[in-house]
This record gives sequence, C-alpha cells and structure tokens, in this order.
Amino acid sequence: MAEKTAKYKTEIQQMMYVSGEAAEPSSETTGMIEEIVRQQVIEMLRQCTEQAARRGSRSISTDDLIFLIRHDQAKVSRLRTFLSWKDVRKNVKDSDDKGGDADLGTGDEPVGAVAGGPVVAEAKKNKKAKVGLPWEVPSLYNQEVPEREDEEDEDEEEMNYATLQRLKKADERTKAMTKEEYVTWSEYRQASFTFRKGKRFREWAGFGTITDSKPNDDIVDILGFLTFEIVQVLTEEALKIKEQEDLGKDKSGSENAGKKRKTHAGLFDPPSEGRTPVDTRHVQEAFRRLQVRPNKQRAMRNFSKGLNRTPLRLF
Repeated sequence: MAEKTAKYKTEIQQMMYVSGEAAEPSSETTGMIEEIVRQQVIEMLRQCTEQAARRGSRSISTDDLIFLIRHDQAKVSRLRTFLSWKDVRKNVKDSDDKGGDADLGTGDEPVGAVAGGPVVAEAKKNKKAKVGLPWEVPSLYNQEVPEREDEEDEDEEEMNYATLQRLKKADERTKAMTKEEYVTWSEYRQASFTFRKGKRFREWAGFGTITDSKPNDDIVDILGFLTFEIVQVLTEEALKIKEQEDLGKDKSGSENAGKKRKTHAGLFDPPSEGRTPVDTRHVQEAFRRLQVRPNKQRAMRNFSKGLNRTPLRLF
C-alpha cells in the first residue's frame, strides 16, 4: 500500500486523538489511513451504484448506503440517531427562518391558548423523527402502528452492547483529563471529512468517476459519519496491536535487565522514551485483521477452488 501525504491530515489526527491516540502520528501514517478510508468510500459508492442499477435507478439513495452496513446493528443505530437529530436541527432552522417567534402570541391571548396552540404544534413538528428502513418489518404494511408517548424514551434506553462499550471507552479517556484537554477533545470530536468541505470531498471520493449520481446533502453527511467511524475503528485496532507489541518489548527488556541484575535506573542513565504514536506497520496489520472474513463467509468459497477474487470488506 503506497504511503502518501494526507490531504485530510489535520482531520485524521483529530479523529485519531478522539479514538485514543495521544501522540501525534507521522505524515506517512495519516496518509496511509486516508488512503484506506478513500478505498472504503469508493467501494461503498461502487456497491451503491450497483444496487441502484438493480432498481432501475441512476441515482443512489441514503437507503443504499445504510443497506451496506445493515449487519452492524450498533453502527446502524448510531447512524439513525444521527439522521434523526439532523432532521430536528433542519426543522428548527426552517421554523426560525420563517419567523417562529411570531407564534408566541402578542400577550393578549389566554395562557392556555398559547400553551396549546401553535407553539405545541411547532414542538411536535420539531420532535426527533424516527428513521424507517425499507427492509424492516413495519415497512411491509400500509398502516403504521400509532406511537406512544413513552416510545421515544424506550428507544433511547434500548442501547446495544457495542454502543455502551464505546461510551465507556470515551468516559475512560476523559476521566483524567484537565479542563483544557477536555475542551480540546470535545472540539476534535467535531472533525469531519465533509463539513464545509463538500466540493473537496466529492472530488476526493470519486463522485462523477465511480458514480454518475449527484449526491444530495444527506448522502454526503452519511459518508462523513461513516468515514469518522472507519478512522475510529482502524485507530482502535492499531492501538491494540501497538499495545501488544509494547508489552512484548517490555517483557523481553525486563528479562534482559534481570540477567544484568539492574533493578533501577542510574543517575546518568538516559531518560526513558515517551509514548510513541502508532506506525504504518500497526495500521497495515490493523487493516489486515479487519479484512479477515468470518468462517461462514470463507466456507462458501470452498467449492470455487479459490478462483474468485475476494472483494474489499467494509468496516
């Protein structure tokens, strides 16, 4: 895999910091990660274009993108939450542009009229929308089941194990941070390949080359969400590999130190090395592990005698 200088070097460094990388990675490492992310995006667009062609459509949709990650329930859940709150922000912005303050009344109306009038209607409009998917069971029926008032709370409480683990990791990373470090970490969480970089991202991702479809804002936002997830998963896996490597070095170093009977550092010994960032070899090994197919997928290739090429696996 060729090493390149990353065009999104700053964004990747910020995403890696949020994912647990405390040291500053090299340009070669960020360039390699960017190339992996770009390959993943190109593969997504290629598969989405094929799915759209099967439907007889020339343009891809948001459902095509979500369909690619349908087996990762934790990621689908986070993406649906992201799209729901995006819809809320859009509705609030539209109501503000239309002069939503005018619905508050002039002060002559009774309190009950104001509380139960346009303000409540506007609040219902700005309620977090539920994102439905065409392959789910409720979409097979013409009529929808009426929503309960407590349904939104139940949906928020039904968080899967993977999401809880991610929140736990974020809590562990920020537990010992100072106020300044936490502000930096919170700012870096907003890093994106797409935010205010729409044109640049479209050229980088291959729109117009991989697919003739002109992407709408929702597709670009979903790709921005997924690219952050890719960098996060890749960084976390690379950090695990580096940690295993460091443990092996420490073990061998302690054995050598035991042979020399040196129990503590001397006065004129050089300072111990600080934490080093993940290297390109860690990223390469992380990518290799993430490309390993499950046993049930590899078993299906036993009758093909290994002649078929294994496509790029999305993660």
